[in-house]
Amino acid sequence: MRRTLNVIRLQMINKDTFIWTPLIILIGATLLSVLVYAMIPVDAPKYGGAGQAPLWYFFAVGIGAMTYTFPFSQALSITRRQFFTGTMLTAVLASAAMSLVFLGIGAIEVATRGYGLNGYVFHLDWLWEDGPLGAFVVYFTLPLLLFVLGFTGATIYKSWGLKVLTISWISVALLLIVIVFLATRLNWWGDFWVAIAGLRAVGIALWGLVVTGVLMIVSFLAFRRATP
Repeated sequence: MRRTLNVIRLQMINKDTFIWTPLIILIGATLLSVLVYAMIPVDAPKYGGAGQAPLWYFFAVGIGAMTYTFPFSQALSITRRQFFTGTMLTAVLASAAMSLVFLGIGAIEVATRGYGLNGYVFHLDWLWEDGPLGAFVVYFTLPLLLFVLGFTGATIYKSWGLKVLTISWISVALLLIVIVFLATRLNWWGDFWVAIAGLRAVGIALWGLVVTGVLMIVSFLAFRRATP
């Protein structure tokens, strides 16, 4: 357990990666959104998606957590299992912290009536329809999923090289195209959108956690072959 906690400390050595860079992106996205809202001469509620920017950044963090930190961990005699567990715990903690920040800013937006402009970056109605807890689940899932996706891609690259990684991405893209083709030919889209509406944001986020769990299993199996 102590070595697993050491992995968390190792991942957090560079505070820019998990703390300052996401915060800078978040602040920048918020300021840009507020400036845009100020230029729109209507009092109707205004919503934007710029708040997602720091969440998507976690894809790059996942790649770096594997590519840059794993070789260093081997010099410290940290086992692969300990490194994997500690890294995933770091991702969970960082995603939870980011979600809390999003909830806090969302509350500020409500209290200030959208910065006095009736404009909202984080308190989006469809994300908050199940309350703060539902919004927390949504905001927690996206960065964690993207982190694990980036980590899995980097692990496949470290284990089998660029060719296998490229084939993997192409295979996923082809699978998605086949699904879209079948859905179109068999007229599934109507039922699909009804199901999505029934799930709401929290339901979609929970399915995202399922996908995250599957990717964790894939990355763990591939990680056993990874070279520093």
